[in-house]
Formats: sequence, structure tokens, C-alpha cells
Amino acid sequence: MTFIREFWEYLLLSAPYLMLGLLVAALIHEFITEKTIKKHLGGSGFLPIFKGALLGVPLPLCSCSVIPVAVELKKSGAKNGATSAFLISTPESGIDSVAVTYAMMDLPMTILRPLVAFISSLLAGILNYLFKTDISALVEEKKEKSCCHQEKEKTTKKQKERGTIQRILRYAYHDLLKDIALWLCFGLIVGHLINYFIPDDFFLQFSSFWTRIIVVFIGIPLYICASASTPLAASLILKGISPGTALLLLTLGPATNISNLAVLQKYMGKKSIIINIISIVIISLLGAYFLDLFYENYGPIQMKLDSKHLHEHNEFPLYTHLITGIFSFLLIRATFFELKKK
Repeated sequence: MTFIREFWEYLLLSAPYLMLGLLVAALIHEFITEKTIKKHLGGSGFLPIFKGALLGVPLPLCSCSVIPVAVELKKSGAKNGATSAFLISTPESGIDSVAVTYAMMDLPMTILRPLVAFISSLLAGILNYLFKTDISALVEEKKEKSCCHQEKEKTTKKQKERGTIQRILRYAYHDLLKDIALWLCFGLIVGHLINYFIPDDFFLQFSSFWTRIIVVFIGIPLYICASASTPLAASLILKGISPGTALLLLTLGPATNISNLAVLQKYMGKKSIIINIISIVIISLLGAYFLDLFYENYGPIQMKLDSKHLHEHNEFPLYTHLITGIFSFLLIRATFFELKKK
């Protein structure tokens, strides 16, 4: 019963922010169309790269669902620089993941997470431009479809027939939630298991340097969406891992994975993919170093997920329980739908 009660408190802290984040993400999706993205990311030079990095930060696309958008950008004439910038910043950050970061951690971590996403994507885009990584022709003309968006073409006509509010709500709490449901459940459950069973000083026995190196090598091939990585990172911080090392998990996990890299190298070339990975790793490691330096000088990270903080400072009102109940129902329904489809 203690495990279940604490898991409910775990949800009470994050569910309202996730509900809000999903709604804002849906608003962005409704009013920033794929056509708009193509328009701003076309052409050569540094401006499309900057726009790609900036546009990608708030957009609610996970690592697999950003692939077809990136492929369409390439087919529409976008250069590797702008495509890489958009491809990196989009899955690393998003309104929903930023909201849940603030819910579970604190303001400095919430600010630095999208900032690292922006800088790493900007660096990757500039390096792609300087090293002229664009390949002359596409290897394959067939449109790649991600695991998250195989049914998109079937539903487009129906979505257009709905009213604006209905489209926004459906995208937020059905389409987008369905895309991240399995990984979000995984992140919430495993995060709470870590929080509940692992001793508070477990990671203090390991060197911070080697812990970061291990996270880098695990994070590059691993796939976990930005929202799902947040409860994992928050729980690991409570068990002694440094905030900077947790930042590595938050940036590397969503931005890279083996299957997506295999697809993208056909359209962008191996040289571009290597540059992208190097850029992400370098900026993430620098961000990790400066984040840890910040907390060493200005005090420890203020974790809202900490059980002591929950009990002493959070008397959750009735409406929070209601929102969490609604979110739990929607998440369970979306997870069941995805499991049934698989």
C-alpha cells in the first residue's frame, strides 16, 4: 500500500504538468504546420539552420515521429544543416517534456535542458554546412514511415472534418499521448521503482566522470522519448547521480537511437550523422559539466519529486487528484491501444 500511495503522489506531481504540456503541444501542432516548417527551413546559409534549431525546441515530436518530417524536409530541398538542427532539437525537447521537468526538478534544470538541445542542434547544423555534407541524390524515394505515424495518412481527412477545438483535444490526449504512452508508462514505473527500492546514496560510490561516460555509451543507441526520460532522470538524481549526468540521459536518449540513425544515413549520408552525434555528445557533456558546477556553487538541486518535499510542502487539492485520475485513464487507454495494435 505504501508503494501504491507513493506512486500516486508521483503521478500527482507530474500529471497536471503533462496534461498542460500536451495541450500546449497540440496548439503548436495545430498552428505550426508542416508546410510552415518546410518554408522556413528551405534554402542555404545559416538562417535556416538557426530557424530549424529554434523551431524544433517546442515542437512535440518524439525521436521516431520526427523521422518522416526530416525525410520530407530533405525531399523538399532542405540542406543537411537545417535538417540536422531540426532533427536534433525536436526530440530532445518539447513543451510536454519541459513542463514535466519543471514539475519534478527545478527551474535551472528546466531552462538548461532546452538550451542544450538548441545549442547542440545549432552546432550540428553549422558543422554540416561548413563541411558540406549534403549528398547529391536520395538513395530511396519511398517515404519512410515511423512507428508512431503509420496511420497518419488514414486519419488526415477525418481530422480536417473536425472543429478546431476537437482537433486540438484529440491530438493532445489521443494522438500525441498514444505516440508516447508505452515509453511514458515505462519511465514513470521504472522511475518510481528506482525511487522506492534503490538506496538514497547508491550512485555516490561511483565516480562522476565514469558515470557520465557510461551514460554516453548507453544513451546514444538507446531510444526513450523526452517525456519518459524525465522521471527516470529525476529518480536517479535522488539516488545520488549528479544533475549533469542526468542531463546527459535527458539529451542523448531522445536525440539518438540505432534504428533512426540507420534510416537517416540513407538521406543525409554517414558524414552528416557522425557530425550530429559528435555535436550532441560534446554539447551535452559541456552542459553536464556547467550544470554540476552551478549546483556546487549555488546549492543542491531542489527536487520536487523527493518524498520529504512531497509530504512537507505539497497538500494536493482535490482538483489535482481529479486531473491525475483523468490523465491516468487516458494514459492507460492509450497504452492498451498501442499494446493491442502491436
